[in-house]
Amino acid sequence: MKNFISEVKKYYDENTQLEWKRMDRHPFKFIFTTYMIDQYEKPGDRILDIGGGPGRYSIYYAQKNCDVTLIDLSENNIALAKEMGEKNQVSFQAIAQNCLEIGQLDLGEFDHVFMMGPLYHLPDEKDRETAVHLALKKLKPGGIFYAPFLLDFAIIIYGLQNGAGYLTADAERQEFQPVIDSILSGTVYDGPAFTSAYFINQKQIEPFMSQFPLEKLRLFGQEGFLALNERQVLSYPKEEQERWIRTAKRLLDVPEYLALAEHIMYIGRKMQ
Repeated sequence: MKNFISEVKKYYDENTQLEWKRMDRHPFKFIFTTYMIDQYEKPGDRILDIGGGPGRYSIYYAQKNCDVTLIDLSENNIALAKEMGEKNQVSFQAIAQNCLEIGQLDLGEFDHVFMMGPLYHLPDEKDRETAVHLALKKLKPGGIFYAPFLLDFAIIIYGLQNGAGYLTADAERQEFQPVIDSILSGTVYDGPAFTSAYFINQKQIEPFMSQFPLEKLRLFGQEGFLALNERQVLSYPKEEQERWIRTAKRLLDVPEYLALAEHIMYIGRKMQ
């Protein structure tokens, strides 16, 4: 097993509860992502959730009466997903498996395939290509594929969110300069984050996805423009939060505003 895969697995095995609670700390990504996916799924659909962590999306769609199979690299994520599924009174299949080895699993075909995390945990482009090809083999012709990418500008957003004192002189030189260089040049930034990660420039997403037998349906920012002021908006009264959420939903896939989010999701239909 490659070192970076072991690193990612170790991180999630040791931070399973933190990963489960991440959607509580950062709710807008889940709200907007399910808002978009809900436009394509229907009760009874088969969903394969690859890299779905401790099962937030799997549980949500199992509650909507979909037939869900969750696959994740981390055994601890899978164990927590099963536990939380029982607490939420839903059932789904959950398997601990590397996304590069899902070809070994006899799962049949699915109406929808989510690839919620692998593409920004695979620094090698050939591995990213392999992961998508293997996932698409599990998708029915005409089925829908969902792939999030982690944007290079997310590093800038993270720095802004952490307030005064984050961008020190050393950080400007050592951490931010390579990010700025990659943004300006349109090249890949492959650097440290919570684990080793692959950060993409938004202009690179569609060229990468064009090599697969997919018809593009949507490209949208998973946090919308609320990523920039997440903590502030979360401090607002509920009614005002809802107004901002409704406003952000209207702008999620406006191309000029995609980089204001930290993650961009590609949605495509598998060609017949």
